[in-house]
Amino acid sequence: MQGTEQKDREKKMTYFDIYCDSGANIPYQIVKERNINVIPYSFTINGVEQTCYTEGEFKDIAKKFYDEVRAGADVKTSLITTQNFVDAVIPSLEKGKDVLITCISSGISGTYNQAKEAAKELMKAYPERKVAVCDTSNASMGEGLQVLKACDLRDMGQSVDACADWIEQNRYNINSYLTVDDLKYLKKSGRISAAAAVAGALLNIKPVLKADGGENAKIVSHSKVHGRKKAIYALAENFAANVVEPENQTVAICHADSEEDALMLADLIRQKGAKDIIIEWYDLCTGSHVGPGTVALFFYGNDRKTGVKPKEGILDRFKKLLKRKAEKNDY
Repeated sequence: MQGTEQKDREKKMTYFDIYCDSGANIPYQIVKERNINVIPYSFTINGVEQTCYTEGEFKDIAKKFYDEVRAGADVKTSLITTQNFVDAVIPSLEKGKDVLITCISSGISGTYNQAKEAAKELMKAYPERKVAVCDTSNASMGEGLQVLKACDLRDMGQSVDACADWIEQNRYNINSYLTVDDLKYLKKSGRISAAAAVAGALLNIKPVLKADGGENAKIVSHSKVHGRKKAIYALAENFAANVVEPENQTVAICHADSEEDALMLADLIRQKGAKDIIIEWYDLCTGSHVGPGTVALFFYGNDRKTGVKPKEGILDRFKKLLKRKAEKNDY
């Protein structure tokens, strides 16, 4: 019986292929289990080029990276090029499959535009195939949670267009809040002024940032608190104020070598109803811009554009699909 169920699951995974950039920050074990293809960013550290993504255990690589950043390493990140996307996706098209590509917010990176150009080229070369590209209006697991929803829909037999529509309709309901440990990395990336960074350090000010509701969503300042512990509590308070049905969703926490704070945050949001929590080290590419010590929280909640709860039926519709899947034992 178990073998039959596994074969059925694998069969459903063949409807189309899902690709995401490595900024989606999805743990490797989940990438493997859910049949997700990751297209990596690259970076140079002290002049040596490396990839932001690796198969297998990520902790040791991430720990080494953030230690080097703390020690003053010079890090520069690069876009995923149009050719990178073309080369990655062609094998799926050659097999006769459609493709869904998700990208980090176009307000943070130009990668989305590169993916759109790749899709145009690919659909000219393979006119019988569909290549859908989604701007997730998020970063890190804010993108990753949307990829996992797309996997659920794919495994239920939904089309690539249906999955792309789901992301388009729900991307601003993925809330992203984060706090950083050292303001100098935000200064380096141009998000705050040098004066603000110096003042913040002297006064022990810890900013709470969020993904905004703009058309090209960006990471913006949300509030400021005094001290690290208060910043972690502020993330939990924002969760409580904005989350929708915490017991019925996957919540994600990513940290840049701040595991104790990530675990503390997980405990706090469990008290507020969260049950299924992913904790992962922060993606190296985006993590280099916010710096070691960053802790970020991602969840489904109020619309970031309007501040209101999702329209009635959005969550219910998805839960009905899950229920129908369970009743048919389609796992």
